[in-house]
Order: sequence, then C-alpha cells, then structure tokens
Amino acid sequence: MYKSFSMELAGRTLSVDIGRVAKQANGAAFMHYGETTVLSTATASKEPREGIDFFPLSVEYEEKLYAVGKIPGGFNKREGKASENAVLTSRVIDRPMRPLFPKDYRNDVTLNNMVMSVDPDCRPELTAMLGAAIATSISDIPFDGPCAMTQVGLIDNELVINPSQEQWKNGDLNLTVASTREKVIMIEAGANEIPEARMIEAIYKAHEVNQTIIAFIDSIVAEVGKEKHSYTSCAIPEEMFDAIREIVPPAEMEEAVFTDDKQTRDRNITAVTEKLSQAFAEKEEWLEILPEAVYQYQKKTVRKMILKDGRRPDGREMTQIRHLSAEVDLIPRVHGSAMFTRGQTQICNVCTLAPLSEQQKLDGLDENEVSKRYMHHYNFPSYSVGETKPSRGPGRREIGHGALAERALIPVLPSEADFPYAIRTVSETFESNGSTSMASTCASCMSLMAAGVPIKKMVAGISCGLVTGDRDEDFVLLTDIQGLEDFFGDMDFKVTGTTEGITAIQMDIKIHGLTRPMVEGAIARCREARLFIMDTCMKPAIAEPRKEVSKYAPKIEQITIDPQKIGDVVGKQGKVINKIIEETGVKIDIEDDGSVSVCGTDKEMISKAIKIIESIVTDIEVGQIYTGKVVRIMNFGAFVELAPNKDGMVHISKLSEKRVEKVEDVVNIGDEVTVKVMEVDKMGRVNLSMRPSDLSGRNTEGESGRESSRESGREGRRDRRRSDR
Repeated sequence: MYKSFSMELAGRTLSVDIGRVAKQANGAAFMHYGETTVLSTATASKEPREGIDFFPLSVEYEEKLYAVGKIPGGFNKREGKASENAVLTSRVIDRPMRPLFPKDYRNDVTLNNMVMSVDPDCRPELTAMLGAAIATSISDIPFDGPCAMTQVGLIDNELVINPSQEQWKNGDLNLTVASTREKVIMIEAGANEIPEARMIEAIYKAHEVNQTIIAFIDSIVAEVGKEKHSYTSCAIPEEMFDAIREIVPPAEMEEAVFTDDKQTRDRNITAVTEKLSQAFAEKEEWLEILPEAVYQYQKKTVRKMILKDGRRPDGREMTQIRHLSAEVDLIPRVHGSAMFTRGQTQICNVCTLAPLSEQQKLDGLDENEVSKRYMHHYNFPSYSVGETKPSRGPGRREIGHGALAERALIPVLPSEADFPYAIRTVSETFESNGSTSMASTCASCMSLMAAGVPIKKMVAGISCGLVTGDRDEDFVLLTDIQGLEDFFGDMDFKVTGTTEGITAIQMDIKIHGLTRPMVEGAIARCREARLFIMDTCMKPAIAEPRKEVSKYAPKIEQITIDPQKIGDVVGKQGKVINKIIEETGVKIDIEDDGSVSVCGTDKEMISKAIKIIESIVTDIEVGQIYTGKVVRIMNFGAFVELAPNKDGMVHISKLSEKRVEKVEDVVNIGDEVTVKVMEVDKMGRVNLSMRPSDLSGRNTEGESGRESSRESGREGRRDRRRSDR
C-alpha cells in the first residue's frame, strides 16, 4: 500500500513515498527534498555468509548524470566507475549506520541510493543519507535505529542548516553530523580554521535538528514499519571463552599484548593462538572460530587494562604522543618531499607542481564544480603492515584517507592568482600502526612548504581514541591511538587544524554514540596534540614555505591581454600559438578573461614567449622600435616580421645611411634586424627604417632629408601596389 509522508526541513519540504516503488526490497524510500529525488533501498540476504568474522554491509551511492541533464562523456555513454564524491558519500552513510546493526549479524546487507534528480538548493548527498536511514528503519532488517543526518554551513559567520550546493561550496564550514535519539554518532567536517568552540556549537545545532528528523522517521516506522526478522547469531559461545581463560589466563594475555612493538605483539598472539589450537584439536567447531575468539579475548583484555587499570598497551600515558620525527628533501629531483614518523606510523609525501591546465576535470552532479586544483592521493601498500598481497589500486579507504588530508590543507593554500599552479601531493605509507591519515596531513604540509608553495599557515593532525564502560560517565580518552587501540577501542576521532582553528574532522565510532563531554574532550585533546606536533617536530624540520619553487619545478608567469585579441595570439587553427610554443619550448594557457599563463623551466624562454605575446596584442605605433626577422625581399625593400602576422617594410632607401644598390647587400632572409616604425598608413601598412639616425632619434639629413624620406616612402608604397597587382 502506497503512503506518503512529509515534513518541513530547513525551509524546504522533505517527502517520502513508501510502497510506491521497489516493493521487493526489504525496505524502500522514494525521497523528495525540494526537487531532488533519490531512491534508497535496503536489502538483506536470507542466510548469513559463511566463513566470515565481520558484518558484510555494502553501501552504494549512484550518481546518474541524467539527474542534471547530462550525457556521460567519452566513448561509452554509460555511467562507469563511481566518482570520488560518490565513494566519499557512501562512506559517510556507512559509518554512522554500521554500529547500529547487531554485532553478531552476518547476513549480507546492501544499502543502495540512486540519485535521479538534483535540485541545487537541496543537496542529493543529504537526501540519500536520510533515505538510507528510513529504508533500513522501516525494513525487517535488524537495526537499532533510527539515525538522522544534518549538514551545517557557515555563511557570513551565520550557521546555515542544510545549505544549498552553492553555499556548501563557498562557505567556511562543511559539517555533516549523524545522531541517534540521545547521542552524536558521526562527524565529518571541512572548515576554514573554525575555532573549537564554534565547531562544537555547530555540531550540537545539527544534533538538535536530527532529533526532529528522528521523530519524523519514528512516525513512519510506527505506521508502515515491518517486524524485524530473526537471524542466526554468530557470537562466540561463552563456554569457549571460559575454556580459553583456563588455558591462557588473563595475566598471560596481558603480557602478550603489553608491548610498544607491533611485530612483537603479533608474534605473542600467534603463540597464544597456536597454544589454543593444540588444546582444541578435537573440537573442530571451535577451531573454525578460534581467530575471532582470540581477537575478542585481546579486545576485552586491552579495554580492561585501559579502563580499569589505566594502562595503555605500549606503556604510554593517556595524553602522551609516540616518538616523533620529521625531515624534508629526502627524495631528489621531485618538486618537494617530506617524511613524517610517529611511532611505527611513517608517511613519505611527494609534492608535484604543474600548470593550472593540469588540474583534475570533474564530471559529476555539481554543475558549479568542474575542476579541482589541489589533489591529495594516499597509498597503502601491504608491506606497510608486514603483509603480502597484490596491489589492486586504491580502495574506498585509500580514497577516503586522501580526501581527508586534502580537505585539511585546502584552507591554507594560496589563491590561483597568487600561485598559479595545479598541485598534487601523494602520501606513500611506508609503515602503519595507527592514524596514517593524520600523518599524511603533517607530511603533506611539510612537503608543500618544501616545494615552495606559499601556504598561509602550518597544519597538523592527530587522532584521539576512546574506551567506554557500562555507564556514560565511565570513559577514557586516548591521545594518538595506535592500531591496537583503534581496533579494540570505541572511537577514532581525527582532527586537523592550524594554531587558529580546525580545518577538518572525521569521526568513526563502534558504539551507539558519544555524549557531549566525550566530543568536547576529544576536540580539546586533539588541539593540544597538534600544537605540540607543530612546535616540537614539524617546525624544526621546516618552519615556513621556501621563497622559491624547486629548480626542477616549472616556472609560471602570468600576463593579462585584451580578450578580443585572444584570437590573434592563437591564430588560425592554432598556428600562431603553436609556433611560439615550438620556438620557446613553453606551455601557454589562455583563459576566456584574457589571463595568460606561460609555463616552462627556462626563465629566458618564458620571457621570450611573453615578449612575443605582448608584441602580438600591442598595436603598432609610430616611433616604436622592434627586433624582427627578415621574411621576404623585393627589389625595392625588405619585409620584416615584427610579430606573428604583423609585417612591415624597410624601403631600400631606409636600409642604411648610404645609398644601397641591392637589398641583399645589406640584409638576407632570416636575418634578425632592429627597426623603427616610421609610418602606419590608412590601410594599416607599416613603413620601417633601419637607418641608425632614425633608430637613435636623430636626423642628419635636415629638411631635405625629411623630404627625401617622404618621397622614398611614397616610392615604397607605389612599389608595393605594383607588387600587389
């Protein structure tokens, strides 16, 4: 039965059609926010997937280009690989919803969100987030929801709920907050150095709006929601845990995990697992789930050590950061490089500069965003964690980590006018044991400075962890979490920023939300840590951007010409501009507004190209002196190219102070000569002189000489008319 529900959300109508389409999915919500339309579905398999120890949730965000009236580019006119924005949106939907499914649920679940129409005032990403929550909540899939999401922008220092695409792009804050009925469950933010207090205010303003949405979802579930289906639990039997504790007492497990070296810990756990495998040799059903049982035993041990005993596995204090080191210029010949090491996490970042024409072209649903000037890419090879597996290209995690570090640094980049370069930084993970994305931010910042990019301020990042007890008041925050504390803890709260404020946040949790003291404590802890990292590690390595770009980087100079004369510079079929490029070896980019960027590694050739362009767009006037090339010789004079498509004639009488019998006695084709413009006639023809007296501004012939000059000019024009005929 088809039913429609609606509410007013941030001044626009949000409506949901239930039972209208996709009726065979476990749950489907046909979402309309303004004129943005998204179909969100939730589907689960009937049986659990065998042989896995995780919840197989898949979240998809599909961008259909017909939603904005586009046909996909290229030869294949179908939507292909998901865009970076689609991948990041899928991750933002996944992160708050995953913790709300049962921990022992192993049925495959797919949340699909298909964007079918885009209203620029109502962002499709937000509509899809709400649609996924509604579709899952009304389905029969076990889910401890609902949850809701709200986006917040900052326009002219005013917080705006669910901003339009234009406001989202141009504001000082891009904040997405997901909540349950009581707590914040996910935070994702990019910000232009927003102070911590202002960020907390924005987070909890979104949390308040989320409560109105949750009430709306509750009303839908009450009317059309299905009863949740039963499922086969994959929880470890308690009797198995009892047997494990007898063979490996808690004190022995604590000794196994209590070390600051990841490899030593891995060897200790391998020994524990082998000991248990021998003890359970006759219990095949237990052997199949032994790795998961050992994992959970480690988790309980680590959490108890931290929460009850106040001990971290590597012996650090709760606020202590691992050993830090940083260096720049470790890779020769690249434009900029830096390495940042924090404990057993090590990132090498390389910066590359290029002309603006090399910026990334985007083909997505936001018609206002067609290119991206700064690109940060993150790679995570298997050797960084001591494993062996083939590289299959970047996955969603790699794309997400790269985007987070990119978002962290965008607020401090110079404008295109001040620094007309496209910029790419690549983070190579050499070693990983916790929060490589934050190490990437630090390494990228130093790499940019080493490359001579005049960033406005230094940026650093750090991650804060959390271990909770039975009550909301029982929790411990952990500064600079390592991998083990990430795996077994409840939160990975990443914050980047300058000394002035926050530039990015990404919060992942495994529990049903955070209280306000947890959020405020984590943000404050991260500020203390990032300032410490900048002062004690990054600034000693490189305190400020270099004054010039690397000698291996391209040099770029910009001029502005009359837009009406762009065609003169380009020439018919690009012949003029291609000739300049061939002659100087530079790269030339011309924008519609008349801005011209000339890029090359040889400053002399750049200057030469600019001089040629300026000569093309500058009108020829009497009295100007040019250096040009002889391109044609007639019996009455020589034609000199002053600029591409701009010639003038030196009459034979103007070649020298002395009488010249034959033009070739003075010049030949290809000679480079200095000439002065003596006359531009009504038809635009240019008369030149090579006589030293004219070039110096003196006339040694007096009046009779001037009369002779005028007469020779007339003779030259008559000769050219005869030649034309």
